Amino acid sequence: MTTDQDTDLQLSDRQSAIKQLVEKTGFATVAELASLYSVTTQTIRRDVNALCDAGHLARFHGGVGLPSSIENEDYTDRRASFSDAKEKIGALVAEIVPNRASLFLNIGTTTEAVAAALQDHRQLSVVTNSLHVAGTLSDQDGFEVMVAGGRVRTGDGGIVGEAAIEFLQGFRLDFGIIGISGIDRDGALLDFDYREVRAAQAIIENARQVILVADHNKFGRAAMAKVGGLDLVDILVTDCPPPDEFLPALREAGVRVVHP
Repeated sequence: MTTDQDTDLQLSDRQSAIKQLVEKTGFATVAELASLYSVTTQTIRRDVNALCDAGHLARFHGGVGLPSSIENEDYTDRRASFSDAKEKIGALVAEIVPNRASLFLNIGTTTEAVAAALQDHRQLSVVTNSLHVAGTLSDQDGFEVMVAGGRVRTGDGGIVGEAAIEFLQGFRLDFGIIGISGIDRDGALLDFDYREVRAAQAIIENARQVILVADHNKFGRAAMAKVGGLDLVDILVTDCPPPDEFLPALREAGVRVVHP
C-alpha cells in the first residue's frame, strides 16, 4: 500500500519545497516560483503538474494552490442547511446597514440570505460576484447592482477569477459583507476555493467596514484556504453566542459581535 509518506519520497527537493511553501501561503504564481528557485517557468510548470497529478496541490489560473481535500457541501445542500440561522443573520445585518449605503456582497448562501433581507431598503448600491445575490436585488426600485465579470461557477452562480478580482478592486464602499466556510480557534478565516478567497480579500481591502456573516456551524469548521484573521473584521453577525473558546480571539481582534 502506498502511503502519503511514500508519495512525498518520490518528489524532488524543489517539488517538496514548493509543496511546503504553498501549504504555508495558500497560493503561489508560476512566475513567483520560477524567480524564487531561479529556474524557467517551463520547469516550474512541470513541477506543478507533477504535484497536482499526485494530488498534493491544485492548478489555478496563473499558479498553484491548495486542493479542496475537505470538500464543501453541494450548493443545494448548503442552501438548505441552517436556513433559519441564515435568515436571522440576514435580518440582523439589515438592521446595521442603513438606506443609501454602498456595499459588497460576496459568494455564499449566508450572503444570499442577507440580500433577501435587504430588499426593503432604499437606494442601495451593491457590488457582488454572486449571480444569486444580483438576481435577488436587481429588481428592487432605486437599487444599483453591479456584477463582476469572469467565469461563472456552475452550481452556486459564483463569479471567480482575475477579472472578478480586478473589478472588485475598482470600488471603495461603505460595507464589505462576506461569508466564510470556517473560523479556526486562533481566529483564522477559512474557505475552500482560493479564487473565492482572493475575491473576499479584495472586498475586505476596499470596504470601510467589514461585516462577517457566519452561522454557529462555521466555528471550528476546517477548510484549506486562509482569507486572513479576525483582525480584518469589524462586526461579526451570527445566530447565537460564539463558543467560549473563540472569545479570546474575538476580543483580541476588537470584533463587535452581533447575535439575537
